[in-house]
Amino acid sequence: MNLKEYQTVTNIEGPLVFVDKVENIGYNEIVEVKLPSGEIRKGQVLETSKGRAVIQLFGSTTGLGIEKTKVKFLGETMKLAVSEELLGRVFNGLGDPRDKGPAIMGEKKVDIAGAAINPIAREKPSDFIQTGISTIDGLNTLVRGQKLPIFSGSGLPHNELAVQIARQAKVRMKGENFSVVFAAVGITHEEANFFMKDFERTGALERSVLFLNLADDPSVERLITPRMALTTAEYLAFEKGMHVLVIITDMTNYCEALREIAGARKEVPGRRGYPGYMYTDLASIYERAGVIKGKKGSVTQLSILSMPSDDITHPIPDLTGYITEGQIVVGRDLHRKGIFPPIDVLPCLSRLMNLGIGEGKTREDHRGVADQLYAAYATGRDLRSLSAVVGEEALTEIDRKYLKFADAFEGKFIRQGKSEDRTIEQTLDLGWELFAMLPEKELKRVKIAHLEKYGKKFRKD
Repeated sequence: MNLKEYQTVTNIEGPLVFVDKVENIGYNEIVEVKLPSGEIRKGQVLETSKGRAVIQLFGSTTGLGIEKTKVKFLGETMKLAVSEELLGRVFNGLGDPRDKGPAIMGEKKVDIAGAAINPIAREKPSDFIQTGISTIDGLNTLVRGQKLPIFSGSGLPHNELAVQIARQAKVRMKGENFSVVFAAVGITHEEANFFMKDFERTGALERSVLFLNLADDPSVERLITPRMALTTAEYLAFEKGMHVLVIITDMTNYCEALREIAGARKEVPGRRGYPGYMYTDLASIYERAGVIKGKKGSVTQLSILSMPSDDITHPIPDLTGYITEGQIVVGRDLHRKGIFPPIDVLPCLSRLMNLGIGEGKTREDHRGVADQLYAAYATGRDLRSLSAVVGEEALTEIDRKYLKFADAFEGKFIRQGKSEDRTIEQTLDLGWELFAMLPEKELKRVKIAHLEKYGKKFRKD
């Protein structure tokens, strides 16, 4: 291909370079910018119309001059070299090594935009993924091929939760290849060091691929990082037969970059200044999770987003909730009590939970235990509010038992160590242990046969 080089830069505004008199240039096309010093930097076409192209550089524009800078359009969008050598490696948001290792040569280069999975080719998700965290495994079960976001807030320990899931997640069937692709978007250097050290210290890095985009990296790189991770996951899953868990943190930083770049393009803003196409853009990321008929592997997605001002109706969590299959909510009240992980189970939901639980998958009593725990904890929480008004003395004896149950549920079931990896059996047994605090006649959501089989050993009455 004969690539044309232009020396028609008209102006430079921050990370944006404007080039005139260009022909046949495509949106998102990759560009090489040659500085007067001979140094070459890469960029991406943000906008093109009427012979003018707007380019955002991957890096600073320091040293660029209008007269002597040359721009070469490469005629292709961003691609990633893929191979199994990606496992155990750490990259920046553009796929360049951060771990001082060699560049990946790859079996082939794949366009990071990916392709949506044909709905007819999708297999119904049905296999349980054990994260080792009781509030997820027991009450909001993650199923292989699901897209399940974690709604958090600023200052809450979602990063610690993310690395614990990455470290502990497993498919319980023997002989299954399981790997984690971890993408961090717009994080600080301190957070990047935390992620790298935790993965190295625990040995989780051997089966993982990390893409780390830092806060001082260009905004356009934030739009690329999740797609790098998902392209890697699709290759490992659908070509190498692995079951891949993709963890992306923080999708709020991704959406802020989307808004910033839309502003640079002078697009008409939508809700709270975010572009009107943000729903479609988020769907192009979330919908890359799934299981394909005839393919052994799968892509499961946990996307973490910090809700601005803890507002679950903000456009980012609001649109995410429409696309994904439920949500895990990290609660500030539990965090203030010193409980980790502070997952508030009442607003949580996993829409595919029933497909991945039950006999032969988790345990026969799983659905009943989950329903009973949820109902009893919700009752206890309501009674807390009531006792704050009328006083605990005005409550009945059974009401006080529910109050104690709510405290024990938070202290034993929700609370667990940052390196505590519970099996699903341990989680369900813990539920039965908590039920022993309530009279047997209150356990209306569990089967009598299951109570006899699993619950009697914990009861003293």
